[in-house]
Amino acid sequence: MPIQTRRGENSQTLIISIVGRFDFSTHQAFRDAYEHGDESIRYYIVDLSDTTYLDSSALGMLLLLRDYAGGDSASISIENCNNDVRRILSISNFEQLFAIR
Repeated sequence: MPIQTRRGENSQTLIISIVGRFDFSTHQAFRDAYEHGDESIRYYIVDLSDTTYLDSSALGMLLLLRDYAGGDSASISIENCNNDVRRILSISNFEQLFAIR
């Protein structure tokens, strides 16, 4: 399963893990991961520790999550990126929109 979700230690955090390629083929699964959650979710963590590839459609999906979570007031962190993924996020200036750890 390329997209896995779980609750964080506090029940207000949703952790979305992407395994393998994060590209257009995961679009629907990624949206389903956060759109069908309950309304108590306030914080989102996108765990990329097992992500091997990220393309422009993945960047668009992250922006859709940001809009869904409240836009400028959204609390989303992107965590555990490998060097290649971090470079793509940096080139795209995503550190201005997300907390990247």
